[in-house]
Amino acid sequence: MQTATSPTAPQGVRQVLIGPERDGQRLDNALVTLLKGVPKSLIYRLLRTGQVRVNGKRAKPDTRLAAGDTLRIPPVRTAEKAETQGPPPGQVEQAAAAVIFEDKHFLVIDKPAGMASHGGSGVSHGAIELLRAARPNESLELVHRLDRDTSGVLVFAKTRAGLTGLQAAIRAGEVTKQYLCLMLGHPSKARFSVNAPLQKSVLQGGERMVRVSDNGKPSLTFFREMEQYPGARLMQATLGTGRTHQIRVHAAHAGHPLAGDAKYGDKEANRRFRELGLHRLFLHASHMGFELDGRAYGFSAPLPDDLKSFLDVLATKGKSAR
Repeated sequence: MQTATSPTAPQGVRQVLIGPERDGQRLDNALVTLLKGVPKSLIYRLLRTGQVRVNGKRAKPDTRLAAGDTLRIPPVRTAEKAETQGPPPGQVEQAAAAVIFEDKHFLVIDKPAGMASHGGSGVSHGAIELLRAARPNESLELVHRLDRDTSGVLVFAKTRAGLTGLQAAIRAGEVTKQYLCLMLGHPSKARFSVNAPLQKSVLQGGERMVRVSDNGKPSLTFFREMEQYPGARLMQATLGTGRTHQIRVHAAHAGHPLAGDAKYGDKEANRRFRELGLHRLFLHASHMGFELDGRAYGFSAPLPDDLKSFLDVLATKGKSAR
């Protein structure tokens, strides 16, 4: 049985300012969500004929949007569904239960691994959509992002002042972001930094990869040893810059990729760790701190139970598994 639809009159040309929740999203995927009810064939025709533009220029379907971009959407006739399906209640409850801080400006969650920051690229509902469903009468905007496989501190703005203030602090490098990660092997120093420029690329099929390149953007990560384990070290990574996949690529570049990293890691080591109970990337956003209007904010999230349990197993069985 098909859902009844009703055509709506074409809207005029829209100029959409891209927010952080769509930073890094493919253009075609963004249009699918922005133009609900419009057939994908029409969306691709609009792209092919240059009617959709990013910052005034023609763009391909696989163009990655960036926060601050201006997206021109031409007039289109939509056929909106009479009934729209919201996110599953269980996922909404999970996001609502993850809140660790709230005031008039911000709402902060300890994001579970596996939950995307926002919908798109095959994900129907991310943390921002789930929280908006949980709080339909509140204004919420995603301030920054975490990769889907990364757990930990994720901040949302409840006010325009909170959004613009924190985003300005991030751009100015005035925000402290710290992660806990498990690096393979034994780094020669307990404290070291990786200063290597990073460049994003998109593989055939739309997968994003990041690599060290002289043509990339300046990128800096500070690593500090926290605990020692057989064949691995628990490290604290502090961001000097905030590039896509920065910690993962810098760790691999240093010769000590992150445990459980299917994209940049060591396949054989990941297999051994899976046998010991690690079933995801070992990367957790543990702390974020900044100042806004004279107030100091600091949000912290402890290492999740699944990662703590894995470390316990690694400590006792790691030597025999090598």
